[in-house]
Amino acid sequence: MQTMAVWEQIIIAALGLLVIFIFFPGIKATMARSKNAKEKHWGTLALITLVLIAFVLLLISSV
Repeated sequence: MQTMAVWEQIIIAALGLLVIFIFFPGIKATMARSKNAKEKHWGTLALITLVLIAFVLLLISSV
């Protein structure tokens, strides 16, 4: 496997920063709404986390 050239790393870092700047206002507003929510959805978070872990383990075992 070849390593990436410096210019490729710079472009990927710039795209990553761009994505962060695009999504940050939405994330900030969502966090503010989440603090004011009456009902917490910890069960949903736990379920999504378990499904994600199971999916990653499936991918790892298929290699």
